[in-house]
Amino acid sequence: MKITYDSTANAAYLYLQAPGTPVAKMYACDPVDAEGMINIDFDASGRLVGIEVLDARGKLAPEVLAGAEDITRRGPEGT
Repeated sequence: MKITYDSTANAAYLYLQAPGTPVAKMYACDPVDAEGMINIDFDASGRLVGIEVLDARGKLAPEVLAGAEDITRRGPEGT
């Protein structure tokens, strides 16, 4: 499983299929029930593609974020 993390947005994405797999449907979990914003992505066959976690520092264990690929955008060009 691949995990990416953008510390500026404090958002993580957990890939459950290969990155680039087309997302056909996104389900937004109820932010009250989930105590935050979590989006679940599915492909056209209804298989789980990935999970987007906003407020990732509050929702994921530090060791999960430490092992994630850093995709933080440091400037207007991503530098």
